[in-house]
Formats: sequence, structure tokens, C-alpha cells
Amino acid sequence: MQYYNYILAFHVMSVLSWMAMLFYQPRLYVYHVEHQENGSCFTDIIKIQERKLYRFIGVPAFWASLLSGITMIILNPAMLEDAYWLWVKLVAVVFMIAFHFYLGMLLKELADDRCQRSGKFFRVINEIPTILMIIIVIMVVVKPV
Repeated sequence: MQYYNYILAFHVMSVLSWMAMLFYQPRLYVYHVEHQENGSCFTDIIKIQERKLYRFIGVPAFWASLLSGITMIILNPAMLEDAYWLWVKLVAVVFMIAFHFYLGMLLKELADDRCQRSGKFFRVINEIPTILMIIIVIMVVVKPV
């Protein structure tokens, strides 16, 4: 347990990095679909940014968040008992993981110029990580009974 707080600090940092990707990736998708008809080099640049953000920031931060979170539960399994706040948080995390992989699927569609979704669609889904973040932060900080 002497390393628990260091693992917690690492978990918070990795979640912040992961959330940065989850917040910004859909915004890049908005720029992508709204400029793809122009046939400009702008879309090619956006494709590079999308791929690098997802693969080099999002994926490592996802794994670091997941592994550090699992490690904390292994080190302190008692927090699973009578802690409904943790179970609510974990459900929100499952949705966040699903959203992460959904963004990866959309990344492939956009890279192959197969995506038919609008900028409005991406603006709407851009709110999903915010809603999940609100749920997770309230559950962790307030720990409602």
C-alpha cells in the first residue's frame, strides 16, 4: 500500500491525457468532414492529426488509465464493498472505453474517406466525454451515499 498514492497520481495524470484525446478527437472530425468536399490539403493534415492524437496520446493514455485503475482495485479490493459510487464510476468508464473504440472506428472511416456523418453529428458526440467526466468526478470526489 505504500505505493498506492503514486499509482493514484499516475492514474489521474493518465486519465487527464486520455480525456484530452476524447475531448479533441471529435472536434478534429468536425473539421475533417466540413472541409473534405473542398479537396484541399487541409483534410490530409487533419487526417495526420487525427491518427497521431488517437494512436500516440489516446491509446497509451487509455492503457495507462486502465492498468493503473485495475492496480488500485487489486491493492485495495475493499473499496468494491459498499461503494456504489465506484460501481457507478466503473459503468461510466465502460461507456468511456466504448466511446474510445468508437472514435477509433470513425478514424478508420474518415481515413478511408468512407464517413458519411455530418459536422453536426460530431459536435453532438463531442459532448459524450463531458457527460461521462461529470459523472465520474462527482462519484469520485463526492462519493454520494
